[in-house]
Amino acid sequence: MKFPLRSTNALSRPVFNFSHIYTNLGALSEITRLRNVKVDLDLFAHNYEKWSELRQSFTELRKLQTAESKQKNEASLAKLRLLKPQLKELKDKISELEDSMLLAAESLPNAISPNVGSEAQLVKTINPDFKLDHSENRDHKAIMERLGLVDFANASRVTGNSWYYLMGDAARLEQALIQYALDKARTYGFKLVSPPSIVKDEISFACGFKPRDQNGETQVYQLPDELSLTGTAEIPIAGLKSNQILTDLPHRICGVSRSFRAEAGARGRDTRGLYRVHEFNKVELFIWCENDLEKSEAEFEKLVQFQMEFVESLGLHAMVLNMPYDDLGAPAYCKYDIECWMPGRNAFGEVTSSSICLDYQATRLSTTYRDSNNKVRFVHTLNGTACAVPRVILAIVENFWDEATDSILVPKVLRPYMGGQERIVKQ
Repeated sequence: MKFPLRSTNALSRPVFNFSHIYTNLGALSEITRLRNVKVDLDLFAHNYEKWSELRQSFTELRKLQTAESKQKNEASLAKLRLLKPQLKELKDKISELEDSMLLAAESLPNAISPNVGSEAQLVKTINPDFKLDHSENRDHKAIMERLGLVDFANASRVTGNSWYYLMGDAARLEQALIQYALDKARTYGFKLVSPPSIVKDEISFACGFKPRDQNGETQVYQLPDELSLTGTAEIPIAGLKSNQILTDLPHRICGVSRSFRAEAGARGRDTRGLYRVHEFNKVELFIWCENDLEKSEAEFEKLVQFQMEFVESLGLHAMVLNMPYDDLGAPAYCKYDIECWMPGRNAFGEVTSSSICLDYQATRLSTTYRDSNNKVRFVHTLNGTACAVPRVILAIVENFWDEATDSILVPKVLRPYMGGQERIVKQ
């Protein structure tokens, strides 16, 4: 996967403000340090200074070329013949330096909100009075296998480790969660879409999904012909409005798709059961709004409110966390995660995430709008999880398993989507 240096039929060449980057090298150096991202800013500074010098030389030669072209004599024609290769050489060197600076600019992570710190900060506790003690008996994998709700063994044989079959009422529970999330999204003003699960590498790259993350783990399943399986519906949804000038902002889209994560299986106990898998259903929320931080933060509050209501309505104990700067990912200016208590795992686990990306993605995807002064500006984008299905199923099983009856209580809000069914029993 390579970042495109030229416009393609999918994306225009991104336009970065090199002067702004050069002027703010000190702040950008601190941002890359805090995020543990390596970008050679010294090389960028050197290239920028050389680029500025060559552009000045090019401008002066073009003025001379224009003046000589007006003379219409042999001496002037001779000078013009000498100037032509000089201008071409300068142009080629300028283009080469621009390519180098473009790659450096693209590698830079987003700015960091002043509200983000070095440690996760607790924002709110959801359903604070409901927290079960840890019990190995509540391990979701053991419960679901015993009740005939999941088949890891045959999935491993057919596909590989970290894949699974949801069986019987577990598959029905999956669909109930999806439909409940979609219905709730509609009440929040989101338009539903069914996006593709394969995108061009350059779209995935522009959204901030690189072949490897900052820890060196493979993130993306790459296919032939410079295509990738999507890790989240965020990617094809963001691409939906690439190379466009938008009107009537904000735009709110909700999409459900299969998501593919190549890094599953790399983190010890997290590989057990449904917590970290290679493929899963996920409902995603995405917003385009004006390039105005106040408006972005207002949309962000709505995203987080949606997620808190969703988790609270399921009856799950959870924490809302303002995540630290080394956990943001390159596109995010700030990020809130909701982590549910999972008593079988004896740990909290992330079930939702929301991010403000400012114009990071829009710059790379060429998504713009006209402001009140008719000036073309990059939009701000936001994204959030409506429901990452396997982890929510995990949390439901471990919290609502009834030891006396060896059954699982279905949350009340999901029962209308399961024909009124109150409990899941052995299949």
